[in-house]
Amino acid sequence: MELVISNLSKTYSNGVRALNDVSLTIPQGMFGLLGPNGAGKSTLMRTISTLQDADFGSISLDGIDVLKDKQTVRERLGYLPQDFGLYPRINAETMLDHIAQMKGVGNSGERKELVASLLNKVNLYKDRKKGLGTYSGGMRQRFGIAQALVGNPSLIIVDEPTAGLDPSERNRFYNLLSEIGENTIVILSTHIVEDVNTLCSNMAIICMGEVLMQGKPKDGLAMVDGKIYQKSIEKSDLDQYRQDYNLISTKLIAGKLSLRIESEEDPGNGFEPSPADLEDVYFSFISKKVDPITL
Repeated sequence: MELVISNLSKTYSNGVRALNDVSLTIPQGMFGLLGPNGAGKSTLMRTISTLQDADFGSISLDGIDVLKDKQTVRERLGYLPQDFGLYPRINAETMLDHIAQMKGVGNSGERKELVASLLNKVNLYKDRKKGLGTYSGGMRQRFGIAQALVGNPSLIIVDEPTAGLDPSERNRFYNLLSEIGENTIVILSTHIVEDVNTLCSNMAIICMGEVLMQGKPKDGLAMVDGKIYQKSIEKSDLDQYRQDYNLISTKLIAGKLSLRIESEEDPGNGFEPSPADLEDVYFSFISKKVDPITL
């Protein structure tokens, strides 16, 4: 089972080109779509989810034409958008039962078993009678996954799912997504490198509507292995270093800027070699499109 995206393009009426000839092949398992805010991730997710049309290109899910056979896709799709509304006074059990009815589960006994199973899976069964408006951010996200799983989907899309979660809720969410990804295509759209590093066996980096890299995280690491160097400088010296080196990221630590650069050779001048991580891969590609100081 795989999702194949070919030459997908989308330009909005205001002239913004959100997708520019995007092509991706996404296999079963966890797939990370990594990019900064405004990169085109949400546009791509909405297009795959049949919520908007593309100008050009095609999408195929296991032989189904996603852009033409939208109803069939929706029957096989689970979608958790970045922002989704909840009826605050309705409890989780009642809401999931309603969603199951809309998904075609007509038998009340089957729905009851399904709802209980899903709430147990996301560790919300004990809170099933609570109004959704009382849920914490992490509980809301776990409920979002439960509603996305109704109908046993073969494709699940989650858009920025861990933004705003505390570390414990994030870890709980990681474990849940990993379990789901064993038997399903799960697309994780995020700007948080740690999410992809923790969860995904395959990934792509997108910026300004273009795919800059796709493959396994280890493939990306191999591209920058032995090329990353680090140095701390005074903030006032930044402009000169930007001119002299291939700067990919900066971080302010105790009043000084910690620079990371990419270089084929030892740059000297006080730079020290540093082990590459997935964040370096991300910034290496993104900095070719966007000023690294603004990332």
